[in-house]
Amino acid sequence: MTGLAPRIVFVTRHSEYQALLLAHGTRGQAEFFLKSRDQKLSDVESTHTALQNAIRQAKAGVPDDWSVAEVERNDLDRFLFGNNDIIIAVGQDGLVANLAKYLSGQPVIGVLPSATGSEGVLTSTAPAEVPALLDAITGNNAQIQPRTMVEANLSSGESLVALNELFIGHRSHQSAKYILQVDGKQEFQSSSGVIITTGTGATGWAKSIMTATSHFIDLKPTDTKAAYFAREPWPSKASGCTLKAGQIGKGKSITITSRINEGGVIFADGMEQDFLKFDWGRRASITVSHKVLNLVVGSRKLDEVPA
Repeated sequence: MTGLAPRIVFVTRHSEYQALLLAHGTRGQAEFFLKSRDQKLSDVESTHTALQNAIRQAKAGVPDDWSVAEVERNDLDRFLFGNNDIIIAVGQDGLVANLAKYLSGQPVIGVLPSATGSEGVLTSTAPAEVPALLDAITGNNAQIQPRTMVEANLSSGESLVALNELFIGHRSHQSAKYILQVDGKQEFQSSSGVIITTGTGATGWAKSIMTATSHFIDLKPTDTKAAYFAREPWPSKASGCTLKAGQIGKGKSITITSRINEGGVIFADGMEQDFLKFDWGRRASITVSHKVLNLVVGSRKLDEVPA
């Protein structure tokens, strides 16, 4: 960090409780809506309360003379991060994944509001540990875990970066046709799309694919490589399935050329609203990105730190 006091940027997203209030207007209407579906508002209220308490406690750990900014997940694409920022993401793992592509090396502390509701892969820090981690960052002795990201670059010049995975296929997840080129080999495929995953993403969507197919690729969170999986490739007279999975080493790439007449997309980390068009003739080169997520690792987990 520079000699200047850093700016702390808190990144959050609406809780389910807040989303219900936005959708139904009042607490009573939200409660009625859930009751009609045999669900209790108290369940989402308790989760919301835990989130708000975690945000307050994390903010209390920031020195009084440091500047603080806040941004909601849906506004990330309009927020300008600075080189001297320290990011504190309070919520579930997906929040950090959604955030990662907007950063350029700033340290990220992932705070988990409660010990339930998330795997805690990216948000594993207790709110009470925030002051110690801020001291470690400014003292240049924080434990930083660089997380590999993947990148899709289109022949048109557009690009998209992902921390967990990229999806390439049809927006409805129906059959997608494309040409896959890997290590000098080429194959026309028809499948439910291609997933390109990092070691971080290997605990999510890719894990379900590997479990279902029994085709396991060893990927650790800090490995500087990625892997690709063709989802349910269909063998036929025209299409093959020999290139259904493999690794992408650093400095290597795979190429996918679209044969999707309409509805082809590339999206990152489950954010289907933020996508690149991938219709017929478009070509994407997939590589390990030069960007990484600098995740600050705490020494203790949430259930080990007193509130």
